[in-house]
Amino acid sequence: MKLHRGRMIDHIQIVTADLDASRRFYEAVLAPLGIELTVENGYFYADELFVSGGSPLTGRCHLAFQAADADQVAAFYAAGLAAGGRDNGAPGERPYHPGYFAAFLLDPDGNNIEAVYHGPHRRSVPSVELEIDDQ
Repeated sequence: MKLHRGRMIDHIQIVTADLDASRRFYEAVLAPLGIELTVENGYFYADELFVSGGSPLTGRCHLAFQAADADQVAAFYAAGLAAGGRDNGAPGERPYHPGYFAAFLLDPDGNNIEAVYHGPHRRSVPSVELEIDDQ
């Protein structure tokens, strides 16, 4: 089995009060970024993000997805609003560093979800590949 992981985050899990509403929201905002969800019984995931139903709710978080360009950031924002997300910062440049272009939404549980484009750049690798021995 091969797993692909990002370079700094192993995984993030969000526990949601309404799994169906969260699935609709994350499907909508991740589609413009070219990321698909895998839906399982009681949870779904995409790369390092895992969302499960149940309790206790574990609190709010800030989660930022990488976008390939400013158009993807804008598409993320529009899709999220259409899927029930709430505005927490329209697409635009931010003062964090030159070229930082982002948008922020609140998901159905109030988590602050961001899409960010860091400006023109080149990735050293697309992801870290882990090969797991099936036993």
